[in-house]
Amino acid sequence: MATAQLELQRLLIGGQWTDASSGDSFERTDPFTGDPAGTAAAANRDDARAAADAAAAAFPEWSTSPPSMRRELLQKAAALLTERAEGIAAIVTQETGGTFGWGMFNCQLAAGMLGEAAAQTTAVKGEVIPSDVPGLLAMGVRQPAGVVVGIAPWNAPVILGTRAVASPLAYGNTVVLKASPVCPRTQAEIARALDDAGLPPGVINLITHDPGDTSDVVEELIAHPAVRRINFTGSTRAGRQVAETAARHLKRVLLELGGKAPMVVLADADLDEAVAAAKFGAFMHQGQICMSTERIVVDRSVSGDFAAKLGEKARALKVGDPREPDTHIGPLVSATAVERVNGLVEDAVSRGADVICGGEPDGPLFPPTVLTGVTAEMRVYSEESFGPVVGIVDVDGPDEAVRVANDTEYGLAAAVFGGHVPTALDVARRIESGICHVNGSTVHDEAQMPFGGVKASGWGRFGGTAALEEFTELRWMTVQHGSRQYPL
Repeated sequence: MATAQLELQRLLIGGQWTDASSGDSFERTDPFTGDPAGTAAAANRDDARAAADAAAAAFPEWSTSPPSMRRELLQKAAALLTERAEGIAAIVTQETGGTFGWGMFNCQLAAGMLGEAAAQTTAVKGEVIPSDVPGLLAMGVRQPAGVVVGIAPWNAPVILGTRAVASPLAYGNTVVLKASPVCPRTQAEIARALDDAGLPPGVINLITHDPGDTSDVVEELIAHPAVRRINFTGSTRAGRQVAETAARHLKRVLLELGGKAPMVVLADADLDEAVAAAKFGAFMHQGQICMSTERIVVDRSVSGDFAAKLGEKARALKVGDPREPDTHIGPLVSATAVERVNGLVEDAVSRGADVICGGEPDGPLFPPTVLTGVTAEMRVYSEESFGPVVGIVDVDGPDEAVRVANDTEYGLAAAVFGGHVPTALDVARRIESGICHVNGSTVHDEAQMPFGGVKASGWGRFGGTAALEEFTELRWMTVQHGSRQYPL
């Protein structure tokens, strides 16, 4: 396994790796060991403005570059991410506490996203629209929007950092990637791969900043006159702030926010398959995934068997050092996260929930925890835990299952398990979510799929051809042939 080397992470502005204009920097700490995890340049408003200026200056040439050129450069960047995966995965572990396998998976999927984006460079198509005016050729034409700001979170740092920039670049936009202050070095590797692949100066820019300067940096980027799109992945609370700021400047945003993914288990479900999906969905990456299975809505007739099987599987997961290859569950990202998750469990127990397994933290670690008897009065029923905790809610029949599944402000991912697929699919159609899988885990992502949520989980869609609408401008253009008669 590669060992990440500590060094000052610099900004990328206009093709140059540079210190913050103030000379300031900030430090990260390994959430498992408490050791230093690196130092990064602390950008301020001036740096954010300079990055957007650089992206604006690069836009005219990049927006008119041949699709084949963009495709080749994105493919080169994908190959570099794959080639550098072990080193990047080591940084993921240092900065976020993710297991080495999680970091490697991040690089694999991120490389696939760049490959899919490369394939989309020739997918920018328009249409001819019939006109009532004689001799008028009317067209709907898609063009690059301009400068795109991508704001990425820490939890799937390579995947979500790459997703923030891949499609915008493919469609001819230039980009400023604002890295999460939790993982500046990790997300800098995305910009480095693109820069080393040969993207022209200013096409990709990177901003890192101290956590205390988040509002100033984001405000400066959104307010910049050349910025035309903002995509944000993160909490619903922060997403609202981004949307409100963008609204003041009349800027279009794509938001992928929080989740409280329900998994419905019908009476005729294959319990072994449902348990396998629940174990993966609830505990992968310590439950720190927007799609994580947080509520399991189970038909009362099979609830006892399901809980027993899931508890057995959860207890078998190894909790410990994320650097060990056989570790399944590493640390949570911070002591604050441990405190929040513990508070949710304590509240549930005080209100009558039973702990099937787990339930108590061990320093930065929190074991896989299964709660039964969860009711709407408990915080864990409605609050996103973002930890390895899942609550089982008993219901009587499909109609009550749908009601409980929809009893949340969120609507990102969901799943339904049932032996009779038409019934399960009918339940899935009634669930209010942007994503729903029948007989599959709530945690699932593919680069070509339309990814996004409804309600407080955001709006808009990443992925494949769905991203075309988000990151291009649709223009009406006409050409008049011959003389035209005007009424005046």
